[in-house]
Amino acid sequence: MSAYSADDPAVDQVRISVLVEVPPQDAFRIFTEDIDLWWRRGLRYRVGGGRAGTIHLEAGVGGRLYESITAGGDTELKETGRVTTWDPPRRLCFTWRAVNFAPEESTEVDVAFEPSRTGTRVTVTHRGWNRIRADHPVRHGEPAETFVRTMGIWWGELMGGLREWASAPAHHGPDS
Repeated sequence: MSAYSADDPAVDQVRISVLVEVPPQDAFRIFTEDIDLWWRRGLRYRVGGGRAGTIHLEAGVGGRLYESITAGGDTELKETGRVTTWDPPRRLCFTWRAVNFAPEESTEVDVAFEPSRTGTRVTVTHRGWNRIRADHPVRHGEPAETFVRTMGIWWGELMGGLREWASAPAHHGPDS
């Protein structure tokens, strides 16, 4: 178990930015409405792993982020979070809960959409890891610094999926 300060932002948050070549309103729409299409697949990224599942993000404050998983004709919903800020096309925040979190445990994902010369800078800040105990199973036994670095790589891979999806000409809106 590693010792760390709960006030140290280096072990509390991950921040990843990616440039997408669409205007902010399109980047926000793609992030929210097309989430299942750009979010990577597989056990590393999805609750359902190899089972058929779809990620949903409901619009507006209070909306759910969840995965619907279909197996044997039944559909199971696994909620990951709730929208706390809905400010298109500038900002989106939602709580985040891993499947092995206790009911009182959560972190926060803050997504900013900033206009850039060539489109939009999408910045994801995932914070609140200092509220999750150092020996929590979600950390896979990693010291805080290593775990945060691992989360940075994970979000980087996801944001690569967003950039790839947004780059397809068919996904550019009329203002592109």
